[in-house]
Amino acid sequence: MSMGAASALRATAPKVEPPTGEHPALARRSLGEGGSERVGEPERRSPSVIFDEVSKFYGEVLGVNRVTLNIPPGITSLVGPNGSGKTTLMNLMTGLLFPDHGRILMRGISPRDPEALMRITGYATQYDTAPRWATGFTFITTGLLLYGYGRTEAEEKAWKALERLGLTEAANRKVAAYSKGMRQRVRLAQAIAHDPEVVILDEPLNGLDPLVRAETIDMFRSWAAEGKHVILSSHVLQEVDVVSDQVVLIANGMIVAEGKIRKVRDEIQEHPSQYIVRCRDRNASGVAALLFAEDHITEIKLNDDKLGMLVMTRDREQFARALGRIALDGHRIESVVPADENVDALYEYLIGGES
Repeated sequence: MSMGAASALRATAPKVEPPTGEHPALARRSLGEGGSERVGEPERRSPSVIFDEVSKFYGEVLGVNRVTLNIPPGITSLVGPNGSGKTTLMNLMTGLLFPDHGRILMRGISPRDPEALMRITGYATQYDTAPRWATGFTFITTGLLLYGYGRTEAEEKAWKALERLGLTEAANRKVAAYSKGMRQRVRLAQAIAHDPEVVILDEPLNGLDPLVRAETIDMFRSWAAEGKHVILSSHVLQEVDVVSDQVVLIANGMIVAEGKIRKVRDEIQEHPSQYIVRCRDRNASGVAALLFAEDHITEIKLNDDKLGMLVMTRDREQFARALGRIALDGHRIESVVPADENVDALYEYLIGGES
């Protein structure tokens, strides 16, 4: 990422201009009366989720600014702090919001065609919106009836979705009696019950116990293997790195970077990696003195307890070798932990925040 792009991200009032060009997939689509997009035949639809110079404002408040994305099938995570624009992007994908500038295609379908869009899309928000008076089974069945399924088919699909999320034993209990994790799972079940091609999930792993979390991640992977889109938001970088095929990092309503977390991190050459090193025998200062003799070390901050330090290096491989030599010389190093494997630190690197 260039320093110019980083400077642009720090602008307090980014200027939004009308898009000057079109994505080729968008340019090929014809417009109907009033500028509405005609929905193509299923076999001709693009398999991608496309944002072309999309901007959205809430009055004078920026939601997202000139976002251009081409998301292929697979698992994609939207990562960013609160207010970065993740939920706005998801609401634009699902037609709950429309862009002020630019256009969106969800596998060739415009969000302005809600009936066609909802047949291929499942959305589970972060909000606990299931009615407490309903059972899990009736909640999902009712949604499927609204999709247009007959009663028998709706009930079969609802039961199948509950089975996939491990909720059959609680199917006939009221949602009001569900635990937080169970309410999260019933929202997921509702989102996938009609077998959508695009599944959009806002913080889907929150509140799940480790076993259910692992099973849910396996389910995401199985959907991705079938050629579906699984688009989720998260603020847990380790979780995202394990789950995702690709990551979209968002800050201040703009796309900061795309790709694998570590690949993105590796591409940022102008910023050092940070590690927390813990030593035994209160000998952190001795280890720090040896490390500071290395050319790749840019800064070391000792902890007050003389047991630990924050080390910044431009070359992680040389840093690892240096620690190995120091340990072989008899210095007792208890642990080495990356200090920048989290969203906030990564954002500081990408948008030029203070360390």
